[in-house]
Amino acid sequence: MTHEATAQESSEPDPPRDSSKILDTPLARDVATSLRGERPSIPCRYLYDDRGSRLFDEITLQPEYYLTRTEEAILEQHADAIVARAAPHELVELGSGTGKKVPTLLQAVKRAGMPAKLVLFEINAAMINASVARVKREHPEVQVTGVVGTFPDELQRLGPGGDRLVLFLGSTLGNQHPAQVPGFLTRVAQQMHPGDDLLLGLDLVKDPARLEAAYNDAAGVTASFSLNLLSVLNRELGADFDASAFEHVAVWEAESSWIRIALRARRDQHVRVPGAGVELRLRAGQEIQTEVSCKYTRPMLEQRLAGTGLALDQWHTDAHEDFAVALLRREADADPTR
Repeated sequence: MTHEATAQESSEPDPPRDSSKILDTPLARDVATSLRGERPSIPCRYLYDDRGSRLFDEITLQPEYYLTRTEEAILEQHADAIVARAAPHELVELGSGTGKKVPTLLQAVKRAGMPAKLVLFEINAAMINASVARVKREHPEVQVTGVVGTFPDELQRLGPGGDRLVLFLGSTLGNQHPAQVPGFLTRVAQQMHPGDDLLLGLDLVKDPARLEAAYNDAAGVTASFSLNLLSVLNRELGADFDASAFEHVAVWEAESSWIRIALRARRDQHVRVPGAGVELRLRAGQEIQTEVSCKYTRPMLEQRLAGTGLALDQWHTDAHEDFAVALLRREADADPTR
């Protein structure tokens, strides 16, 4: 079965929202800007509607997608050392998704005899609610709350830090353009007190064939995930994208050290997005970029930490150095204000 067929047959169409006029929503504003760019794009955070979030969970189970299982193994091995160093009274997970990795750290906190609060911060409200309910069932001793928001724009919803360990796992930092990473890390540092910590999951530079395979799984789940973004725009902004007229592409670009992910037009087409006030004319072969996934080395991370108020404290990898979990400490004498 082709990737396109998988995407269409598993789709769950929703009636389009009435978008006879331009909408004043973050999605409408973002799409109005990004689709008009020299290289049309759609911000990757809108991949995670309910269906997109479920598809991403499926992606993490694909044999080609080594990232999640490798990160989980690193956390299992080093959680006690991380918790001993951070001594957190509050865990905050950014982009928590289904929160599957948090229990590993909660167990380490419990073994250390520390009290803990847990805050799950995520764009998808339904996923937050489900994750909060599950953590309450499995860890009744933990005070858990959910915060719906986007990062970095709404990080202030977390309030001030103090004995805080912020989790930004799953290689999600890689979705930030390298030029944006120092500013993003600065914004996170501003929600931390000196001595607070940030735990990052980073996919590392490796064989390009393995990297490309991770984003082009044979089952076509990643293709379905990418194409679902068009359904989001159709539903929320009254767009008339035809998913069958696009194909998912993911390629390694060594000069940028990232996987670039896009939807490529199979034919010439004219697309209308009334909710964002956009009309888009695409030629066959033209692409709409949906995501980049930057890959890291330790020196690359250290370079991007300069001036952010954060310093590398611990660096944990697997035996093959496929993935890294880095503990960053908020510096006492830093003033991250940019």
